[in-house]
Amino acid sequence: MTPEELSSAISACLADAVSAGDIAVDVPDEIRVERPKNREHGDWATNIALQLGKKAGMNPRAFAEILASRLGSLEGVKSVEVAGPGFLNITLEAAAAGALAKAIVEAGPDYGRNDALAGHVVNMEFVSANPTGPLHIGHTRWAALGDSIARVLRASGADVTAEYYINDAGSQMNVFANSVLSRLHGRPVPEGGYPGQYIVDLGHDVLAQHPDVRELTDDAALPIVRHAAYEAQMHDIKATLAAFGVSFDVYFSEKDGLHDSGAIEAAVGRLREQGHVFDLDGAVWLRTTDFGDDKDRVLIRANGEPTYFAADAAYYLSKKDRGFPEKIYLLGADHHGYVNRLKAIAACAGDDPETSIEILIGQLVSVNGAKLSKRAGNIIELKDLIDWLGKDAVRYSLARFPADSPLTLDPELLRKHSNENPVYYVQYAHARSRGAARNAVQAGVERVVGGREAFDASLLDHPTEGELLAHLAAYPSIVGKAAEFREPHRVARHLETIASAYHSWYDNCRIAPQGDEEITDLNRTRLWLNDATSQVLANGLDLLGVSAPERM
Repeated sequence: MTPEELSSAISACLADAVSAGDIAVDVPDEIRVERPKNREHGDWATNIALQLGKKAGMNPRAFAEILASRLGSLEGVKSVEVAGPGFLNITLEAAAAGALAKAIVEAGPDYGRNDALAGHVVNMEFVSANPTGPLHIGHTRWAALGDSIARVLRASGADVTAEYYINDAGSQMNVFANSVLSRLHGRPVPEGGYPGQYIVDLGHDVLAQHPDVRELTDDAALPIVRHAAYEAQMHDIKATLAAFGVSFDVYFSEKDGLHDSGAIEAAVGRLREQGHVFDLDGAVWLRTTDFGDDKDRVLIRANGEPTYFAADAAYYLSKKDRGFPEKIYLLGADHHGYVNRLKAIAACAGDDPETSIEILIGQLVSVNGAKLSKRAGNIIELKDLIDWLGKDAVRYSLARFPADSPLTLDPELLRKHSNENPVYYVQYAHARSRGAARNAVQAGVERVVGGREAFDASLLDHPTEGELLAHLAAYPSIVGKAAEFREPHRVARHLETIASAYHSWYDNCRIAPQGDEEITDLNRTRLWLNDATSQVLANGLDLLGVSAPERM
């Protein structure tokens, strides 16, 4: 019996009590059940009587007693106790709890997936680094967290499009092109240009495609260099993201999608029709102060040039026009000022900023002892972090903390093959479970014998089995909460709890018999539980973009 099934059972008992006239109260849509901190208090607990007792005009404990009598008669419920002012502590029969092991194995990769966010169509933009240099540590956190958030949203039924906004318009692209062109000719980069060996390397890429480019005048060569260097840098960015296990459904070009297409001018016109655009001092403004911004924003400067804010507005409308009623922006620690102005754009566009747009701000991350990139000179490159610490260690470490907490990674810890290293601890639990399965099968223990599924849930009655099963049962709700609150660290921390429970179970309950002991259904049933644990660990690691090794 899963927490969701128990919650539904409590709801049904409450509805029956209302129908019988024992209680007069509205039945809530959801009844929450939680694991008691003290296992002596049962497998699951709920405070529903405390929530509804006063509404029903009853003492909460009396309310709980009515529910307890009904719950106690349910199949699979061993006992129900009323504790304190009205808590309900519920203990399940071993068979009811143990049946989950078989259900998990049969569900496979789908276990934990739910439809809590079914019908939600989301555009999620993250990373979006300028195409003027390699990805670095400043982009690392959102690459890991953004991808994991997208994964947990999809696991909860949402239709998610992951999008990378390529800021390929504006003066920085000319600075970038001039930097590459200067190095092609052996000249120093211009003042304010981009330094680093990678600029020289990009020059070699440009030469490979355009061998005669150095024979052209600077004015003639500049557009050729700009395009070729941009393409080479974007190739490098995509390759680094792929090595980090991050993929995007859409790469949206600011230049092509907003400037060259006329989308910015169209956006200004649409917002003017909405009544929020005004003209002042030769410039075109958006009256964002009507919707909580600290000042109105310029869309078109007096010289006729659009501002970055105009591009932001056009980009928002582009997402809306492409059929995304929900838009999530993942921004860096220095972008707090963007929150109100982006929400104001949504409101000016006629949308509800409370539902149509969500802005998540991530805090800075640093790595002790990390060296600046030899290629880029003044940054720590993401590809160097991957080579140094490994994709799994970096991704897991970034995923196990909330985005809004500053974070310093400890390389010495992340490189340790010990239980002190959280990613090693969880991956080792998976590898250990796969090794246990191989050893059991080699000893003759199989889940199916003679066409019969050899599984007896009632045999899983050891305390460590109840503990492990309870944590496996909680996994789907953890995934749902991770999606609801955009917090994949909930999954990571729960995997560590499962790993701990698994190691304790493994130390106390043998799967394969010893010596000449007969193979029984207890051995076979424990193999089901072992494999169920493997599956949940693998499913959770996948949501974090981390591998589940078979051996370590």
